[in-house]
Amino acid sequence: MNHGDTHRLIYLHGFRSSPESSKAKQLRQRFEQLSIADRFCCPQLPMSPNASLALIRERYKPRSQDVLVGSSLGGLYAHYLAEEQGSRCVLINPAIYPSVKLASYVGPLKAYHSDADLHWTSGDVDELRAIESIGLSRPERYLLLAATGDEIIDWRDMKRRYEGARQLIVEGSDHGFSGFENHIDLILSFAGFPDAPQS
Repeated sequence: MNHGDTHRLIYLHGFRSSPESSKAKQLRQRFEQLSIADRFCCPQLPMSPNASLALIRERYKPRSQDVLVGSSLGGLYAHYLAEEQGSRCVLINPAIYPSVKLASYVGPLKAYHSDADLHWTSGDVDELRAIESIGLSRPERYLLLAATGDEIIDWRDMKRRYEGARQLIVEGSDHGFSGFENHIDLILSFAGFPDAPQS
């Protein structure tokens, strides 16, 4: 699929995570190696789901040729925006109907990669509930990477939720998707980036 020369990969991190996560760093490094670092985008997302979606829309103005990649809760955001824009989408251990589980996290929290104090509210949970049932209009636009060793999200739920999508079920690993570096070129190939090995 020819995306032209200007499409971007927009990576959305998970709950309490950041652009300093190992997956974000590994993707950024691969784009630097390919001399296309300017086409990798990875913002720090606010806690509010609505604010996160608004930030992506306003800062990057995603287009159909861009590719959205999301991990965990970022997977839900990527899915939602991909449906909105008609974009391709890569999901890495994506959150499946997360409002129920994340309702128990309401209150003060700590960020994973810094000392930042975070606050998750019942309003944030309501915002999740409003978007988590988004449909899957064209499954062929999606690539799912799911680990059977994910200790937070059951890989079978991910497999069912994204039935019809291209799927890579990885034996073992974990929610953070250890061994992610082994799958970066598959993601770049699916996303149509130059010099990535074709799958």
